[in-house]
Amino acid sequence: MGNNYRMVAKTLFGFEEVLETELRNMGAMQVEKGVRSVAFLGDKGFMYKANLCLRTALKIVKPISSFRVRNENDLYKGVYDIPWENFMSVTQTLAVDTVVHSEKFNHTLYVALKTKDAIVDRFRNVRGKRPDVDLKHPDLKINVHIQKDRCTVSLDSSGASLHHRGYRTATNIAPINEVLAAGMLLLSGWDGQSDFLDPMCGSGTIPVEAAMIACNIPANINRREFAFEKWSDFEPDLFEKITESSLNKAREFHHRVYAYDKAPSAVRKAKDNVRNANLGEYIEIEQQDFFTTEKNAPGKLHMVFNPPYGERLALDMQALYKGIGDTLKQNYPDTDAWFITSNMEALKHVGLRPSRKIKLFNGRLESKFVKYEIYEGSKKAKWQKND
Repeated sequence: MGNNYRMVAKTLFGFEEVLETELRNMGAMQVEKGVRSVAFLGDKGFMYKANLCLRTALKIVKPISSFRVRNENDLYKGVYDIPWENFMSVTQTLAVDTVVHSEKFNHTLYVALKTKDAIVDRFRNVRGKRPDVDLKHPDLKINVHIQKDRCTVSLDSSGASLHHRGYRTATNIAPINEVLAAGMLLLSGWDGQSDFLDPMCGSGTIPVEAAMIACNIPANINRREFAFEKWSDFEPDLFEKITESSLNKAREFHHRVYAYDKAPSAVRKAKDNVRNANLGEYIEIEQQDFFTTEKNAPGKLHMVFNPPYGERLALDMQALYKGIGDTLKQNYPDTDAWFITSNMEALKHVGLRPSRKIKLFNGRLESKFVKYEIYEGSKKAKWQKND
């Protein structure tokens, strides 16, 4: 137990339970769900694994100090008292990232500035020199979280948000964040046990995440770097061992992931991203208009997609959503279809009753993630058959 410490995985609203399950399945201890976050206990190797494998985490931070703050002097003193020389050298660079929910501090930039002052002043007094700030590629990224009168200072082990998986070089106008895509897939119960279709795939994020889940490929295997690789206690051999053992858990996927888009430019981008993720053998991308397609194989089909929300005319959106409902009903029997939308008005025009509605956010847009179960034949026939 001596080498274990508290960490916090941050996530998007609505994915706290999914992330909690991911952490438990990965072997985390003392897992505690919060708001947009899950706290847990693990060692250094587990921190590497969490960054590499968690699908619904945006960041993994390691708290190093927590103290009470009533004013800026408390903040300065609390940060100054942390032995920063144990975490970085004077020749390394730093950056401070802040989240503030407090009436006493209403300016995140000011909190960041005060934090930076305390760190460099300590270095000046202890080492006679001060480290520089580098906002783009710091050697140490520091996270300051103030909730009412409690300040928690953490080291950010991830660096750039973990939704930057590294496979997506091409995006379309409104790409869906990779963590949002993975979270929706896990919420929908996708487990790779059937064929999968994204009928409006844009730049291909949902199909790529679906194939990675189906094959149990670590979420961030294509990522170039993590912040912990610059930490003074980084162990490259351990990280390599963790990466290797995570890759060894990959499994075969015996179905197909299909993806359609009617825009040739989207199809090109999606194909590029699939190639970057090395998943070409599992994913088929075609230029197709969903409304003219039908289910192409017997058996269960799992569908997750992100239709347009309505940058165009309201009437247009009503027709689009009615088209989604009609196409599902007429052409896609035995299908679980899930999609996300922030257009609640257009949703009424689908003409089917959703069996589930989950509140999520796509960026800043409050959205609903809805499920439609399309039966083989009618419901009535289904129940008669089962009698």
